[in-house]
Amino acid sequence: MSFSQEILQWYHKNKRELPWRNTIEPYNIWLSEIILQQTRVVQGIPYYLKFLDAFPTVRHLAKAPEEKILKLWQGLGYYSRARNLHATAKMVVNEHNGAFPNTYVGLKSLKGVGDYTASAIASICFNIPEPVVDGNVYRVLARYFGVGIPINSSEGIKHFKELARKVMNEEQIRDYNQGIMEFGAIQCAPKKPYCMLCPLQESCVALKDNKVDVLPIKLNKTKTRRRYFNYLVFLDGQKNTLLEQRKGKGIWQNLYQFPLLESEKELQVEEFEQILMEENRLPQYRSFSMYNETPIVHKLSHQHLYTRFWIVETKKLLPDGISWEQIVEFPVPVLIADFIQTFKI
Repeated sequence: MSFSQEILQWYHKNKRELPWRNTIEPYNIWLSEIILQQTRVVQGIPYYLKFLDAFPTVRHLAKAPEEKILKLWQGLGYYSRARNLHATAKMVVNEHNGAFPNTYVGLKSLKGVGDYTASAIASICFNIPEPVVDGNVYRVLARYFGVGIPINSSEGIKHFKELARKVMNEEQIRDYNQGIMEFGAIQCAPKKPYCMLCPLQESCVALKDNKVDVLPIKLNKTKTRRRYFNYLVFLDGQKNTLLEQRKGKGIWQNLYQFPLLESEKELQVEEFEQILMEENRLPQYRSFSMYNETPIVHKLSHQHLYTRFWIVETKKLLPDGISWEQIVEFPVPVLIADFIQTFKI
């Protein structure tokens, strides 16, 4: 039995019942793929269902305000996905009359849709023989064929795409593509794969050469950056606070946060007080306190945020203040959402 036939047979026996597997509607498949790009399936399912409930069609999504989309996305991280989701929906409605392109090239022209997502939609929705190559597929192919080329190198990206095309099953591409991704997620898992119960074990190079824990190889290209965030949680006499919207191209673009003071290192109380005194734009304060003495370490892909929340009680009412009850309506990073949930006035 060939590699692709083994994958198909395994898939038909072991596939999970997932909500997007009951349809080949491009909008649904696209939505699920964008959500799952950086998210585990178990975490992504509630968001998928929530988005479909709020935006049943691509036209509903295109017409929605960005803040509503970001609020629904809250907790998934990598918020550029949500902004691209909105931009793509508008493209589909305005440039394609509400219908997703039915070719790989057409799909790839959409904002936020790369090779993998275009291949997934093309094969699942339109039965076009395009191979998918995601993290799961890289792992299966690297281990089974014993490929030691780094998966995130230019050579590796080209090699694995060609290999994926060579071994795919064109006649059953819809099930095959879903099957090899499912196989990588469940059977050939990143850690503790079920090698002894694997239908491919007799011809798996990594298993034979004792390289299952080594493959696939990935180049470590980026260094982790440390940043020190100090959030100023203002409270006036009526328990109003201040929020600001993040602008620019950095993390959490267009989300809301408490006024932020970024420092070169962790600030002690005396240092924080000195900055408060020097910073003229801040309202007069009556008292302040460090909410969390030990910084909360919030880990993003290429940076770690060492975060403290400072409670600053002000003498004057905040002219642009928002009541504490209202702030839950704003889309905020999960770091701030967790603080809002735990802080008791």
